[in-house]
Amino acid sequence: MKALFKYKALYFMMIPILAYFLIFSFYPLARGLVISFQDYRLIGDRPFIGFDNYLSVLKDPVFWEVFKNTIFIGAGSFIINFILPLILALSLNEVASVWFKKMTQMIVYLPHLFSWVVVGGMWILLLSPDTGIVNQIIQLFGGQSVGFLSSDRYARFVMILTSGWKEMGYTCIMYLAAIVNINPSLYEAASMDGASRWQKVRFVTIPMLRSTMKVVIMLNVLGILRLFDQIFVMSNGAIANKVDVIMMYTYQKGILEFSVGPATAAGFLVIMATFTLTYATRAVIRYDEG
Repeated sequence: MKALFKYKALYFMMIPILAYFLIFSFYPLARGLVISFQDYRLIGDRPFIGFDNYLSVLKDPVFWEVFKNTIFIGAGSFIINFILPLILALSLNEVASVWFKKMTQMIVYLPHLFSWVVVGGMWILLLSPDTGIVNQIIQLFGGQSVGFLSSDRYARFVMILTSGWKEMGYTCIMYLAAIVNINPSLYEAASMDGASRWQKVRFVTIPMLRSTMKVVIMLNVLGILRLFDQIFVMSNGAIANKVDVIMMYTYQKGILEFSVGPATAAGFLVIMATFTLTYATRAVIRYDEG
């Protein structure tokens, strides 16, 4: 109790933060959980119907289609967002020119600062079959114009690759920050043992990045089932059946159809699935062991 009064000023400073999370995070979450068990109407009674909303979602074939799309795109983005930044960071670490290294870091980090409205709109223009620079280059070398965002064949891969392009710089900075903190004496010892540059990367740098890799894995896992902004901006009617994800399903149910109960139930299924996936990943990679 004495310690409580000793640091009372700090506790008072925390009140606005706690109030913010209670009002804008925990209350909406609790309210949403209640709605997921109701036959929700804008006006009138809202009777409790048990798990009917959850059952209607699980029996909906559209839900399982978007679930498959979510897993495919989310898993692909997870792999790309883990491997490409690591390769880029290891490559930049070998560059001797400080100016070139800093310039490259700035260039690859910039897309992370822009919203998907900007990035998605830019890629829609770049991949346009008529005026897009990508198709103009293909035609310049004698190829045929490709409908990247109008073909089922390419749509998912476009979503995965553009996601990796946007987030690569952010994750790369995390890896580079960890590389800077590696003890130089480890490289000196490796040099004395006659290790080549590749052997130093393989046996010194990569093992010392293990903790950072675990953080990157956890961050990417948390986002696998929560895809929305990118799909909302870049999707269209021609490819919707291949790229629509669970969060698009909740948007269509809740906002466009005003089926708030099923939409909220679908949202909580995403929360439960994300929690389960995160817990399993944490156990597999032994996150707490460092």
